Amino acid sequence: MSRLDLVIFGATGFTGKHAVMEMSRQLKQYPLMWGVAGRSQSKLEDVLKEASQKTGNDLSEVKIIVADVGDEKSLKDMCSQAKVLVNCCGPYRHYGEPVVKAAIECKSHYVDVSGEPQFIESMQLKYGDAAREAGVYVISACGFDSIPTDLGVVFLEKKFEGTVNSVESYLSSEAKGSVTSGVINYGTWESLVYGITHLNELPSLRKKIYPEKLPEFKPKLKSRSVIHQRLSGWCLPFPGSDASIVYRTQRTLLERDGKRPVQIKTYVKFTSLLTTLAVAFSSVMLFLLTRLSFTRDLLLKHPRFFTMGAITREGPSEEVMNSTIFSFLLLGEGWSQGSDVTSPPNKKLAVKVSGVNPGYGATVVALLFSALTILTEKDKMPKEGGVLTTGVAFRDTNIIQHLHENNLKFEIVNDEFK
Repeated sequence: MSRLDLVIFGATGFTGKHAVMEMSRQLKQYPLMWGVAGRSQSKLEDVLKEASQKTGNDLSEVKIIVADVGDEKSLKDMCSQAKVLVNCCGPYRHYGEPVVKAAIECKSHYVDVSGEPQFIESMQLKYGDAAREAGVYVISACGFDSIPTDLGVVFLEKKFEGTVNSVESYLSSEAKGSVTSGVINYGTWESLVYGITHLNELPSLRKKIYPEKLPEFKPKLKSRSVIHQRLSGWCLPFPGSDASIVYRTQRTLLERDGKRPVQIKTYVKFTSLLTTLAVAFSSVMLFLLTRLSFTRDLLLKHPRFFTMGAITREGPSEEVMNSTIFSFLLLGEGWSQGSDVTSPPNKKLAVKVSGVNPGYGATVVALLFSALTILTEKDKMPKEGGVLTTGVAFRDTNIIQHLHENNLKFEIVNDEFK
C-alpha cells in the first residue's frame, strides 16, 4: 500500500485545525496526498468541512484516520500510512513519546511544534540511535519555537561572509488595535506550566546527552543584566527553548563538521520599563506557584484568572491572532573573511525574522514547510536520519526562501544594529 505524503495528527486541536487550513491553502503549489488524524471521526470531518468552506478547496478526498495516543496499535496504523507525520498533539511531555516511538518503528519521518526542552532532549537521548537506524528524521521545534531563531542564525551565518562568534536575539511583539483578552491558547499555557515545573530535570538530562563540555571559544558572549535597555526598549532574558535548540544545532555541527559554534543569548524586548517590570514580577510569581502541586493545579484550572484573561481555554480569536505581529532581531558579531579569529571581532551583521500571528499562523506555516521540505528536498538534508534540530536538518535546503515567500520574512537590517 502506498503511503500518504503527510498526515496531520491532532487535527481537531487548536494548532491542528490551523495546520489543516494552511495545508489546504498550499494545495495548488503542493498537490499532495494527505490525511488528518485524531480520536473522533466526526470531529475530523467537521474540521475538513470548515477548512473547505474557508479556503474554497474541495477536501472530500482527504483521508481520515482515527488514532489515539493511548492506543499503540492505532498510532502504528496511522504512522504506517504516512511518509511524514505532522504531530500537533500536545503537551508533548504527556502525549509526544508514543507518537515518536510509533513513527520510528513504522519508518515515518516526524515533525512537531514542541517548545518543551525536556521532551525534545529526552527524545534525542532515547530515540536518536533508533531514528538513525530506521533512516528517519525526528525534528521538533518546527514552529515559533524555534525556527525563527535557529534558522535565523543559519541565515545570518550564510550572509555574514566570515566567521560568526556570537548572536544576541531580541524578540518583540505587538498587537494592532485593542486586545484585552484571549491571546494564547490553553495548550501553550499547559506546556509552559509543566515546563517550568520540571526545569530541574534539564541539567542531568543534558549531561547524559553531552557528557563532555564544549571547548571554550573566545571572546565569550556574556549575559547582559536581567533588565537592560537596548534597541529603544527594555529587555529581559527570553526563557523559551530557542537558546537550547541553537546550542544543539551548533554542537552537532562542531562534532560532525568541525565548524566553530556560534554562541547565543536570547532576550525579549518591551517598549516600556513598567511593562518589563510587570513581566519580570509575573515570571517570578509563576515560577513560585509551580513549586507546589496545589498552586500548580490552580494555575492549570484557572488560567484566565492568573493571566488576567490573556489565556483562555477557547483560545484567541482570528481577529486577535491576525493583528499580532512579531520580530526576532538577531545581532551577530565575528570576523570578516580571512581575519585572525584570535584577534578582537571586527564585523557585525543584523538579521530580522518577522511575521504575523506567531503562535498559530507563522507556526503552522513553518511546521508544514518543515514537512514539505522533507518530502521535496531530502537529497539536501543529512544522509543519516536521527533526532535533529531544524538548523541541522534544513540548513542546506530552500526552506528559508519558502518561508520568506509565505510571510515569515528573513532579511538583513544592519541599520538596526546598535
